[in-house]
Amino acid sequence: MSEPIRVILAGGGTAGHTSPLIATAEQLTATGPVEILCIGTPKGLETRVIPDAGLSLALIPPVPLPRKPSRDLIALPLRLRNAVREAKALLREHRAQVVAGFGGYVSLPVYLAARAEKIPLVIHEGNVVAGLANKVGARFADAVVTSFPDTALPRARQLGLPVRAAIAGLDRDRRRAEARAHFGLPGEGRVVLVSGGSQGARSLNAATTAAIDRLLAAGISILHVVGPANLTEDVVPRDNVATTAVYRPVGYVDDMAQAYSAADVMLGRAGAGTVMETAMIGLPTIFVPLPHGNGEQARNAEFLIRAEAGLMIADADLTADVLVDRLTALLADPQRLRAMSDTCRALVSAGAAQALADLIRTLAEGEE
Repeated sequence: MSEPIRVILAGGGTAGHTSPLIATAEQLTATGPVEILCIGTPKGLETRVIPDAGLSLALIPPVPLPRKPSRDLIALPLRLRNAVREAKALLREHRAQVVAGFGGYVSLPVYLAARAEKIPLVIHEGNVVAGLANKVGARFADAVVTSFPDTALPRARQLGLPVRAAIAGLDRDRRRAEARAHFGLPGEGRVVLVSGGSQGARSLNAATTAAIDRLLAAGISILHVVGPANLTEDVVPRDNVATTAVYRPVGYVDDMAQAYSAADVMLGRAGAGTVMETAMIGLPTIFVPLPHGNGEQARNAEFLIRAEAGLMIADADLTADVLVDRLTALLADPQRLRAMSDTCRALVSAGAAQALADLIRTLAEGEE
């Protein structure tokens, strides 16, 4: 049996950084012997999701990268120096042969540590608009790969977004009956999945809640992921006896493959994970990009909108009236839904996790 390769995976803060990291780790483990150490910070989502995935996690101090003059900017050199020192110690202790980074506050110190230790570095950028840490690291990385074709990073090539095997290999048609039964949805009829992410989204929740009665009257059932904090005693299931359509609110979904399988259409934000996962499995989606930040969510979904494989509504324009109009028109047109689904799958490869795992192994073995 060959010796395991020794890999550091760095990324954290949000699911946009941790989900592709976990998917890549899953593929590395499935394709050969490997010893993986993940590096994150105490403030990010990684403190929960990475151990839950069965992966080892070490923590270093977060190093925010301010874009404007501030106290954080003055403190940056010292914070960065300390974090790089801790990252170097972890790389040495793990005897890392390759470092792969996915962005977030943890990443830049790890990238600089890999450079100082002369360890091969591969960077994956999940969004169309690259984060600051990845912009810096891409200047000296051995390989730079992206989810989207239009990401402006030096020497970058598009690879796609690594997603877990449960999503990449999902057969929605085969799982539909089981998924609908699980959520208490009708076996027949149309279903819309509404999800604003793990915490919910206020504007999506408000528009959906105001549209419930009209959507049920139109025969459209709703699986609504409202976010754990929003599942109050006032948020209750509803049924329309005449159409048999139902409203089923849930706080959180652990198995998004099951939620995707239950739906004919999704209403969601346009984070890289949502955009690429729904396209990969052929689930037509109405995107409502987060109106904050640097506009990366709208940019993420542009390639699907251009190809008529998705729809977009600005957050400020999302009302119950608009939502009812868009959903009823879309769900009344099976031919359009099929065309959107087929185009989505043609545009997005399901093999990114395997491709990135192969690249990491190549760098670790010194073959690139």
